[in-house]
Amino acid sequence: MAKSPCPVSKTQFLEKAESVKISLAGNEMLCEKREFSTGSFGWYLNGKTTITVDGKPLAVQVGLNLTVVGSKEAPR
Repeated sequence: MAKSPCPVSKTQFLEKAESVKISLAGNEMLCEKREFSTGSFGWYLNGKTTITVDGKPLAVQVGLNLTVVGSKEAPR
């Protein structure tokens, strides 16, 4: 995906964005809106869940960033 200007400001994003629900191996998890230390913004998830392999439950740690393309340069 080519980099394009972000259509919302950081303020708009932080005021209006809602959490994003994802499904990972059938387990629903919630990504919360966040401003990253880089100045970009988006959604963040850090947690644990279980994924079954060959009938055996495996505990896994999840780390996920969803960064809005162009958000680092977006108006504040």
